[in-house]
Amino acid sequence: MFNLEKPVRYISTRGVAPELDFDDVLITGLARDGGLYVPKEWPRFSKAEIESMKSLTYSELAVKIMEPFIGDNIPTDDFIALVHKTYSRFQHSAIAPLKQLENNLWLLELFHGPTLAFKDYAMQILGGLFDEALRRRGKRTTIVGATSGDTGSAAIEACKNREAIDIFILFPKGRVSSIQQRQMTTVDAPNVHTIALEGTFDDCQDMVKSLFNDLEYRDKYNLSAVNSINWARLLPQIIYYFWAALAVGAPDRKVAFSVPSGNFGNIFSAYAAESLGLPIEKLIIATNKNDILSRFFNSGIMEIREVQPSLSPSMDIQVSSNFERLLFDLCDRDGPVTKGILDDFRSKGTFNIKMDILNQSADMFSAVGVDDKATLDRIQNTYRSTGETIDPHSAVGLEAAHQARSFGSLSPELPIISLACAHPAKFPDPVKEATGSYPILPAQLDDLLKRPEKVTVLPNDFKTVSSYIADNTNV
Repeated sequence: MFNLEKPVRYISTRGVAPELDFDDVLITGLARDGGLYVPKEWPRFSKAEIESMKSLTYSELAVKIMEPFIGDNIPTDDFIALVHKTYSRFQHSAIAPLKQLENNLWLLELFHGPTLAFKDYAMQILGGLFDEALRRRGKRTTIVGATSGDTGSAAIEACKNREAIDIFILFPKGRVSSIQQRQMTTVDAPNVHTIALEGTFDDCQDMVKSLFNDLEYRDKYNLSAVNSINWARLLPQIIYYFWAALAVGAPDRKVAFSVPSGNFGNIFSAYAAESLGLPIEKLIIATNKNDILSRFFNSGIMEIREVQPSLSPSMDIQVSSNFERLLFDLCDRDGPVTKGILDDFRSKGTFNIKMDILNQSADMFSAVGVDDKATLDRIQNTYRSTGETIDPHSAVGLEAAHQARSFGSLSPELPIISLACAHPAKFPDPVKEATGSYPILPAQLDDLLKRPEKVTVLPNDFKTVSSYIADNTNV
């Protein structure tokens, strides 16, 4: 068993970049060899240790789980204060409340943070961790991130008006909801810059990686990342998996989670929770009609297709960055093998993985694709049967949970916890179509549509984007 007193060290999925501690991983974001950082070893809690977590508050649980990963980079008392301050801003006393919809089917509400999406649960802590690390080093950083809708507003909320940070968020022009866009573009802070890129989310994500892979540019402007390519973004997401599983009987009872999935970060956090000892029997990967992940897990073939706009735009992704972290484990943590597969994927748009490798994940993962019609039907059926209004992303997860139960091999006694990743008011039109009425926008956003916007539209061109960032950062 891993020594929980020994801080975790981090290695790259490509096997070349240097091993780092938490602070360096936080500031570095993407590894210098183009890979993603992962723990060199997974800490593992015993059943007795997990049992003892039942008495903890959400903030106390966060400290308990994150401490081995952070080590002594931040004094314990300062870290405890940061975590408690972060979650005191959330709108529900339970922080991440569970609602039972049916026998052994639960909805985990992850939209009670300041921007009404699950990204807040990690991003709000991340902003504080950046502040601490930069203060200790006496440095500034230029944060560059890509968003398919929710990451951007959560990152901006976490980083706005921080003295040591300039933040640039790229989102695909015309491919996020009006509420999502305005949550980013109406923030009046001198260190915040929003870029509407002419392209898809995959184009935005590729642009961010290109900026990081230009090592001279990266060093000159001290680039850092808030996307889930940054391990520090995934770490706080592990907490709500423990929180929910403990509430329905873990560690004495196994659980399953259904996770709406686009960039594979949230589902990888669930995989990490299982690696830490949480008794998870099944992880259901729920995708929309951009179903590259569900096609892969059902066939072993990863194949890029054209991104199709859907009712759940935050999942309109064809290249899921965080899949690389799982692939690294499936390849026995062989960096060169992982890099070879991904290089081949980028050049050909497809790869086949050996079924014996894929079978390693078969017991843990199942995958379900959900189209727009099934999404609307699930919103409507949930509203009629339970009175709960859910957004399209949450509906994809809930529909996948029903299908996995009906057509898979899951026991009816196994609790399935489906993640509600965004407030329905962020996607008013499909909710209105399904239920007959618009969801109510929470009070803190009731004037959102009246606020002036500040946004720069740029072409999908590296020189143009890199020059814009260089001209507007204070690093």
